Amino acid sequence: MADKPGAHRSYSFTTLGTTMLYGAAAGVVGVTVLTVTNKIEQFFSGRPDSYVPAHTLERLLGLPDRPDSERWAFNQIEHYVQGAVPAMFRALMSLYGITGPLANFSFSLLRQGFDQVLENWTGVGAPPWTWPVYEQWIDLFHKTCYAFTVGYLTDMWFPGVWPVGDGNRRGYFD
Repeated sequence: MADKPGAHRSYSFTTLGTTMLYGAAAGVVGVTVLTVTNKIEQFFSGRPDSYVPAHTLERLLGLPDRPDSERWAFNQIEHYVQGAVPAMFRALMSLYGITGPLANFSFSLLRQGFDQVLENWTGVGAPPWTWPVYEQWIDLFHKTCYAFTVGYLTDMWFPGVWPVGDGNRRGYFD
């Protein structure tokens, strides 16, 4: 009886909870990179800070509107949560062998969609196609920096751990 292809390969058992935890951690690192690129860009462009994340959280919690100056902590909380939650999905992508640059580009669109659903559902944001074109480019750039950071980390931590399809592992760190 012939062995299934790839059956000789050993792989570690990774729980869903562990995968999600590592994904959230990668998301926090990704948001930190996004924040650094934001600050560098704002230094040169003069673009002010956005408090859309703070006002999104404000609406989600049913709190009254407050001025931006009173919402710095809310801004940070929602900013990092909006990065950690979708990164859990990217960790699952890596776990099942969906890795590399194409996966990162796909994930950057998922992250953009996650933000837009929350911001528009709460009535805080506006659809991106109504933004000035330069702001669309800026947002896509920062979300792509985030996505590639998260993708790099999750692909490194979960390099196609589970066999897929033909029983072989996938991942560019193999």
